[in-house]
Amino acid sequence: MMDSTPFGFSFAHPWVLLLLLLIPVLAILKGRVGGSPGITFSSTSALAEIGKRRKSRAGAFLNMIAYLAIACMIVALARPQLGRTLTRVQASGVDIMLVIDVSRSMLAEDYTIGNEHANRIDAVKQVTEQFIRQRPNDRIGIIAFAGKPYLVSPLTLDHDWLIQNLDRIRIGMVEDGTAIGSATAAAANRLKDKEAKTKLIVLLSDGDNNAGRVTPITAAEAAKALGIRIYTIGAGSQQPTVPFPFTDPFGRTQYQMVPMEFNEDTLKEIAQITKGKYFPATDTASLKKTFNEIDNMEKTKVEVSKTADYRDLFAWFLIAGFGFLSLEIILSQTVWRRLP
Repeated sequence: MMDSTPFGFSFAHPWVLLLLLLIPVLAILKGRVGGSPGITFSSTSALAEIGKRRKSRAGAFLNMIAYLAIACMIVALARPQLGRTLTRVQASGVDIMLVIDVSRSMLAEDYTIGNEHANRIDAVKQVTEQFIRQRPNDRIGIIAFAGKPYLVSPLTLDHDWLIQNLDRIRIGMVEDGTAIGSATAAAANRLKDKEAKTKLIVLLSDGDNNAGRVTPITAAEAAKALGIRIYTIGAGSQQPTVPFPFTDPFGRTQYQMVPMEFNEDTLKEIAQITKGKYFPATDTASLKKTFNEIDNMEKTKVEVSKTADYRDLFAWFLIAGFGFLSLEIILSQTVWRRLP
């Protein structure tokens, strides 16, 4: 992956620009100290009125040209440059498929976002987005599942696009159910032909497998054979009953406590078979902690190389400086020549 900064203006030796502060000092000294007199007078009282007159415009213009010449040469010494920095990042060699349960049970509101109650899917999407942003150099894909799996995004390094697709996940996009085995097999199929050093599946579900043609254990065995490690996350408070929303006859959202089936043993066995790990996420805080732990467990070194593509502009300022200096010399010796 390659990133670049916008074209910008900079100086190789910016400290040289401090010499520009000497220009106003030279102007002040030149105004106070004049050249030696061309004619000697016994008394200057007769010339007092003449001394009060303003300096000629020609002299001021010539001084300005001289100061511009000095300024241009100082800027040239500072080596002005126009260009940008190119950053090349070698991908970390980690491919991750996120497998997210979107069955109807994920509408249970036993999580929180901020200080407000939130359903499981909204909390999962928020924490998943943070996880994606923490791993900018990994290829990540997403599969959502209910009664059957569907591809939300293939493996990609374009994480902004990935997060946009994550945000589009909704409950009810496919038939209801919990096809853990089929979703795991679909994720493994996305990873099997990849040449990444590390292949991971992060499987998040809040229920028991009750749909699909592939059993969770069969899918786990297949993933193991492909060298894929699976981290499983059990989402939900795991209480006998949880608050679940429903719409009353007047169109208002009401809540009732309903029982939710959950089978931790299946998720534990999937993780054990593939040498992964099972994490219970009973609330938003533990869900965040789980993703952070997975992030820390699967860190790899990233190679970063930077190259600078700059074009020196000092020659232009040097030419301008000599141009102003030549103009000052020509004018002072011709049309604005001063008598001694």
